[in-house]
Amino acid sequence: MGLAALKIEDLPHYTYDDYAQWEGRWEIIHGVPYAMTPAPNIKHQQISHKIAVQLGNLLKNCPYCHALLPVDLKIDEDTVVQPDNLVVCGQDLGDKFLAIIPVLVFEILSASTSRKDRMLKYRLYQAAGVKYYCMVNPETNSAEVFELVNQKYEEQKDFQGNKMVFDLGHCSIAFDFGEVFDSP
Repeated sequence: MGLAALKIEDLPHYTYDDYAQWEGRWEIIHGVPYAMTPAPNIKHQQISHKIAVQLGNLLKNCPYCHALLPVDLKIDEDTVVQPDNLVVCGQDLGDKFLAIIPVLVFEILSASTSRKDRMLKYRLYQAAGVKYYCMVNPETNSAEVFELVNQKYEEQKDFQGNKMVFDLGHCSIAFDFGEVFDSP
């Protein structure tokens, strides 16, 4: 029996309740599991740290917006992802998982996640209403920034050493991509 005999309904389909029982780091997108192992490499972690520190500093005077590192973002019952860095605006963040859609998401690309980040998560975040989606590429020291306009992402530009002003609703921040790519 060849692969042509395989049908989508023959594949297992997982939900948040299944996901909550698993050990290790996972994401599920439309019921399909994705392992989040091994841990990200050193450069990925350095970039993520610089993003987190800068977001924390930029948002310290805004009581509504919060910079977060990977948390469970439950889009619906069969989709739970863990963005590398994100900003949410609001007071009810949830307990076990993030209860509101972020206004800003950063995904740091790697050889093992690039396709998922560029295709699946791009469409997922667009459909969920994430206002800004940034794909950070450690190999080229650049970031592609997309803004949601009329329910579609529009690329703002590729950033390396420039600043981008993000209008988060309750506040605006001027994020400096040059700080992200400086050597540690």
